[in-house]
Amino acid sequence: NTMHRAYDPLLPASNKYLQKKWDWARYRDHRRRVETAAPMVDTKGSRTPAHHLINLKKLQLEDTRLTVVERDNRLLSSNLATIMRSKGLVDHRNNYTQKSLNVEKRHRELQHISRENWAMLERVTNTKSEYRRERWEQDWERMERIRNDLTRYPREVKTCQILKKVHIQEERNQTETSVTLSRESERTDGSNDAECVHSSSDL
Repeated sequence: NTMHRAYDPLLPASNKYLQKKWDWARYRDHRRRVETAAPMVDTKGSRTPAHHLINLKKLQLEDTRLTVVERDNRLLSSNLATIMRSKGLVDHRNNYTQKSLNVEKRHRELQHISRENWAMLERVTNTKSEYRRERWEQDWERMERIRNDLTRYPREVKTCQILKKVHIQEERNQTETSVTLSRESERTDGSNDAECVHSSSDL
């Protein structure tokens, strides 16, 4: 390599090749020391305080929240373990009977309505009818006889049968009435005789 022949050193040298090599070595060493030299003046910015970079209150609240969550988790896990080990203390059967707040009032109203209904029923059953059914039947029979007498041809057989049944029923009713009256009279006579016997024995 003949490039060193064209090299022009600052000072005269007997060997241009070695002079060039030494000059480049000194130059590289100079550049290295320049790059690694520490400045005499501190041009860096001021350090930011630690309380500006880290929010200690936020860290404290977060630590407290995590502590509470861990405590709740431990309690929950212990409760679940207790439930799994035990048979359970809660009765899940629903034996609740529905209760009404005004059941006594409704019961009293029902009793009052029942008494009124019974009283009304007694009045209805004990009240005598104002219609004279016997008289109407007698008038009807009398009119039927008159009609039969006035007709030129005999009435239908059905009408005759009805009249016959009516007569039979009347006779039966009269017989039952007479029997009932005779029994009542016998009972009355028997009670009078018993009273007479008791009075004579007392004397």
